[in-house]
Amino acid sequence: MSRDKFPVTPAMRVLRAEKAKFTPYLYDYEEKGGTAVSARELDVPEHSVVKTLIMEDDGGNALIVLMHGDRQVSTRELARFLGVKSITPCTPDKANRLTGYLVGGTSPFGVRRPMPVFIEETILDLPEIYINGGKRGFLVGMSPKDVERILSATRVRVGIKQ
Repeated sequence: MSRDKFPVTPAMRVLRAEKAKFTPYLYDYEEKGGTAVSARELDVPEHSVVKTLIMEDDGGNALIVLMHGDRQVSTRELARFLGVKSITPCTPDKANRLTGYLVGGTSPFGVRRPMPVFIEETILDLPEIYINGGKRGFLVGMSPKDVERILSATRVRVGIKQ
């Protein structure tokens, strides 16, 4: 498939500007299918599919958390790490407004409003990850080290088994 057949999203523009090496993948998006569907469609372990979660602290400050597809975020541990009372997921409407992407197609690259990014540090142990390219049904495969570098992500250990 030629490069022209893939969506040109703000995320793709950032990756190209940063000269990141990545491989684009399209798949049939399923509403509420999550990372299990994308892992199945790409025939990769769900652990290597990274979800982009938009959250906020008790003061309303938004942040991005990158987590393995087969793990959840311990909001208690993340709040402790950040020195705040609580962390909660943003509503889909708020996440859409902050990022410029639709939930289910949220990429950490090229978001509308800059936010601090936190990455589960065990993601960096993987040779390749699959992360949203800015559209539902569109992932990019790339080095987790490039993700950390491009996003200036802070490493955290807040993942728990689902």
